[in-house]
Amino acid sequence: MSDHATAPVRVRFAPSPTGALHIGGVRTALYNYLLARQTGGTFILRIEDTDQNRFVPGAEEYIYEALDWCGIPPDEGVREGGPYGPYRQSERKHLYGAYAQQLLDSGHAYYAFDTAEELEEMRERLTKEGVPNPQYNYVTRMYMKNSLVLPETEVKERLERGDAYVIRLKIPRKEEIKFHDLIRGWVVFQSANLDDKVLMKSDGMPTYHLANVVDDYLMKITHVIRGEEWLPSAPLHYLLYKCLGWLDVMPKFAHLPLILKPDGNGKLSKRDGDKLGFAVFPLAFTDPETGSVTSGFRESGYLSEALINFLAFLGWNPGTQQELFSLEELVQAFSVERIGKSGVKFDIAKARWYNQQYLHQRASEDLVQFLEQDLVRHGISATQAQMVEAIEIVKEKVNFPTDFWAEAEVLFIAPRHFDQALMEQKWSAELEVVLASFKTALQGLETIDATTAQQLFGASAEGAGLKPGKVALGTRLALTGKGAGPDLWRLISFVGPAQVAKRIDHALEWAKARLPRVG
Repeated sequence: MSDHATAPVRVRFAPSPTGALHIGGVRTALYNYLLARQTGGTFILRIEDTDQNRFVPGAEEYIYEALDWCGIPPDEGVREGGPYGPYRQSERKHLYGAYAQQLLDSGHAYYAFDTAEELEEMRERLTKEGVPNPQYNYVTRMYMKNSLVLPETEVKERLERGDAYVIRLKIPRKEEIKFHDLIRGWVVFQSANLDDKVLMKSDGMPTYHLANVVDDYLMKITHVIRGEEWLPSAPLHYLLYKCLGWLDVMPKFAHLPLILKPDGNGKLSKRDGDKLGFAVFPLAFTDPETGSVTSGFRESGYLSEALINFLAFLGWNPGTQQELFSLEELVQAFSVERIGKSGVKFDIAKARWYNQQYLHQRASEDLVQFLEQDLVRHGISATQAQMVEAIEIVKEKVNFPTDFWAEAEVLFIAPRHFDQALMEQKWSAELEVVLASFKTALQGLETIDATTAQQLFGASAEGAGLKPGKVALGTRLALTGKGAGPDLWRLISFVGPAQVAKRIDHALEWAKARLPRVG
């Protein structure tokens, strides 16, 4: 358990409904969920939709569906309700003005009436003067149209006239901003490097920064666990807590390491996933405007519990050799202090390994659904016992649910085609003798177990003066058409003596028609 969070915490996951939920966002939600469950606390989902220009229809529903599928649903939120609602920022618009006004009244914020053209002119001028990062700050604010410079009467007139304005935070000129991050330790920023961020936009909507801090305060958030990309905003948020007089209840911060591309070169993006052939979103999502479809882990055949286990290890480690954790075990083992600072590579091969492990651990009876749908699609009827047995035979070879049919098809359908190159290489007169002898040995048998099948085949091979291993691959080709597949003896047992005999006859006929005669 985290030393910093033994009392019940209140944590939040606060995505914007702008499209599909990146896998990094799911990891952030997971870590918040684990800390909440571990301490008997509360996990909140807050929809941060103050930027209406980027709002995407269906995105909020997608976020909920993704969290539900992952098994980490919130305790409070738009759907669940709660004592600190509403949980959509667009529905909280009436709350933020009072805090912006408090900052204005205390001298920590000011009105800025600059037009877009004037702001661009300022940036161009500073660029020509050699300023590498032009911004609206303690220097430039004194040359712009704002309430720090304009006469009070003019400011009043502009406000009464309805001139467009924004409210900016007045960043102190020389102040060391220092706070403790649960992952990174003490973090220090210089206020001289910050710009006077906009807190309220001209349309009356708060920016992310003001709404985020006000909502965390009003919702009594105790810990903010979020991605490293928000670390540059942390000093601004610290100043807002300070200017509003809330430093004593400021949440503890924990900024998670970046999830990097598989080669470690830069942050993982959708483009990287598309290029390398894997999903970076939990579920598939169709953009309502463009119609483009993003691939999802669920649709790619990943089990949610495997994905959650994989994501937990993207930055955190338990300090032991254990790799497989149920969600309940993760709740018990998780601690913020064991999250690393460095970016972590997204290893899709490891994700596949986790999926394989979880499939192998599941009872075969619980996996029948994945095979049954393909049997129905191919018009094949099978009993529950047959499907369970088929699952048992191929289970160790599958990584995804869709693999069950690919591996088990040869158990239900005799080969229509044969691997020509392998047949030419492995087919021989000796193999034909062994197959004929094995077929004879199967006559009269209604069923056969794997051990007996291996013994009868061994006797047939030795009767022809051959070691069984020399003709085993040829026999597999005869029965399946392929050079690899399920255990040969279990396959023979599953298919049954009569069908094995038919497959041998078919292979002999195919070889007679298509292969050069063997001496």
